[in-house]
Amino acid sequence: MAAKETYNYRVVRQFAIMTVVWGTVGMLVGVIIAAQMAWPALNFEIPWLTFGRLRPLHTNAVIFAFGGSALFATSLYVVQRTCQVRLISDRLAAFVFWGWQLVILSAVITLPLGITSSKEYAELEWPIDILITIVWVAYAVLFFGTIARRKTPHIYVANWFFGAFIITVAVLHVVNSAAYPVSLWKSYSVYAGVQDAMVQWWYGHNAVGFFLTAGFLGIMYYFVPKQAERPVYSYRLSVVHFWALIFTYIWAGPHHLHYTALPDWVQSLGMVFSLILLAPSWGGMINGIMTLSGAWEKLRSDPILRFLIVSVSFYGMSTFEGPMMAIKTVNALSHYTDWTIAHVHAGALGWVALISIGAMYFLIPKLFNRPLYSMKLVELHFWISTIGIVLYISAMWVAGIMQGLMWGASSADGLLTYSNFSDTTKASWPFYIVRLLGGLAFLAGMLVMCYNIFKTLRGAKAPEGTADARIANATAS
Repeated sequence: MAAKETYNYRVVRQFAIMTVVWGTVGMLVGVIIAAQMAWPALNFEIPWLTFGRLRPLHTNAVIFAFGGSALFATSLYVVQRTCQVRLISDRLAAFVFWGWQLVILSAVITLPLGITSSKEYAELEWPIDILITIVWVAYAVLFFGTIARRKTPHIYVANWFFGAFIITVAVLHVVNSAAYPVSLWKSYSVYAGVQDAMVQWWYGHNAVGFFLTAGFLGIMYYFVPKQAERPVYSYRLSVVHFWALIFTYIWAGPHHLHYTALPDWVQSLGMVFSLILLAPSWGGMINGIMTLSGAWEKLRSDPILRFLIVSVSFYGMSTFEGPMMAIKTVNALSHYTDWTIAHVHAGALGWVALISIGAMYFLIPKLFNRPLYSMKLVELHFWISTIGIVLYISAMWVAGIMQGLMWGASSADGLLTYSNFSDTTKASWPFYIVRLLGGLAFLAGMLVMCYNIFKTLRGAKAPEGTADARIANATAS
């Protein structure tokens, strides 16, 4: 009988592989709906293939299936390594993995069928919400129980970010998902009107702030120093970054509701805290990038490190753009336009996806004790993905600003220059084609990753003596 591993890597392996799988699936659905935006007939008049049903499937697949699996994999790896103790329960770890996969499969079935609560990033109906809560509590017990049994007196900063993400997402989910069930697959929110909108965007923006930011900053603070083989630039700054970010983010949600029935003072409060948020966000970005001090040359030869550092750069760009878009006068132009889509995907693809991919390229060779099949394919993946992101967000920036200007354009006598909504739709069409091309490029990168990981797990090796083989062998050491 084989000796028991010092750490529970089984659950980390499972989540790492599913990160790659769900990432590919999520991007595929995104490409399909991007094509539908250019050619609506591609839904083939089949209800479960319509944009309105596939779009929430795409967001849930990318955020909770792909991003969630990456967070589970990295947090459960990091907490064991930094606390120098095995997860408190292998059975609980297995429950968390299979429970989360059941949540994802439930979403894959119900959302195309039109079973939805219609809340952004919280579309799943009440039975699935209950399952999410149970799995999340198990995850919290697993994570914090492991920290409680740690052999080190210090709690590394990455675990602070993971811990804040776990606690806050639990509160957000329970409060926003409170509903009255009227049947097995239908419920209504306990909130109504503007209160429902306020709670939803308190949840919605902090799903971004804690699920898609705090958790992935935990990844940054562990994997960037490890891959760069350098200490964190400033550990003191990382602690300041944590507390400033955690306090500020929770107040920024109302900026999603500018020029609505929400009281004006609440809108202004959200705007002010969004602007304040720029300082801790850029403090963290600078801390991540400056970790490379004295090792900048590694970016030339290490595509995994390039994934990680470029992701942090996109994080900095997105967290500058977000506060700017929260300013009411800027929001008057950007709101309801594709500029918002550009901003979301600069964060989702540039920050979340790239750092997740970099972390998986770091983890999988170590978890399976095999060198990556090909670092040249990692290099190819990096460039395809980066070009795809630039095409996507550039097209949506231009389309969004154009849409905002067209909607507000008026003639000398005060009449709207473009009175038909179809005018902006037709003008946006070329940019939707460019977005589709960007999405296809990013999906192609994910397929390259799938092939590379598949060959790695099969134990295939690059030809001996090549630079590719030498670099690949180094990743497993």
